[in-house]
Amino acid sequence: MKDGNLISNSGSLKGMGSSVIPGLTGNSMVAIALLMVVIAELLLYSGNIRTAIIIHVVTLFVLSVSSVWVHGNHVSRSLQVISLLPLLRLLNISMPVFSEMTLHIFVYVYAPLLLPVWLIIRHQGISKETLGLHFRNMLRYIPLSIGVGFLIAGGEYFTIDASNLIPDLSFANILKLSIVMIFFVGLVEELIFRSMLQTRLSDSFGPLRGLLLASLLFGVMHSGYGTFYEIIFTSFAGLVLGYMFIRTNSLPLVTLTHGFVNVFLFGVIPLMS
Repeated sequence: MKDGNLISNSGSLKGMGSSVIPGLTGNSMVAIALLMVVIAELLLYSGNIRTAIIIHVVTLFVLSVSSVWVHGNHVSRSLQVISLLPLLRLLNISMPVFSEMTLHIFVYVYAPLLLPVWLIIRHQGISKETLGLHFRNMLRYIPLSIGVGFLIAGGEYFTIDASNLIPDLSFANILKLSIVMIFFVGLVEELIFRSMLQTRLSDSFGPLRGLLLASLLFGVMHSGYGTFYEIIFTSFAGLVLGYMFIRTNSLPLVTLTHGFVNVFLFGVIPLMS
């Protein structure tokens, strides 16, 4: 693997399906953790917020303490990354309103996530190359990210009732929206879903299944919009972003693309419609 982290303390990992605890394989543990996240998000989608929160809290707790008995292999690394998903949702639900401007809420939710993301990256020793943290070919990637971002935003606009997060299309407001959506929302979500989750799920299940599972989770984590079509569409968007990451191994590219999707979706398109 790219960062060479699939070597256990006792030697090379003997198999992705090898038993980690009696009666339960490593891949089964990862699959159960993913299923718990999906169940909680579907409960949230159905309006059962209290039960969804309880399941997310339990999942986060179990995943957090799992490193006590599961360590040194692809399973523990996958579980650590998956723990970021219930944490993201719980922060999103519980974050108090510090500002009347909705745009600022994204900063309050995503900025705190940078700490656990950084801790997991440091703990697992994930390299910059594995994260896709390089700036090669950016002159080509910037127009590509704008074009793909516009196309995805145009499709998503018809699936949700997207309202503008800025009052007008002045340079100052577009700049503010771009900073929030690229450097907070885009960066954090792409670190989690592409650089970390897709990579670890690929370690556990193979590249294709890793891409599909990460994309599905990306879609399910948008259940808060309350529309099934949004889950389907964002899963497709996750596939596009995941494929772009596989082909280019560029975190800046997928971050910019994700950010421009939101700039168009929550700023440009609503105000020009």
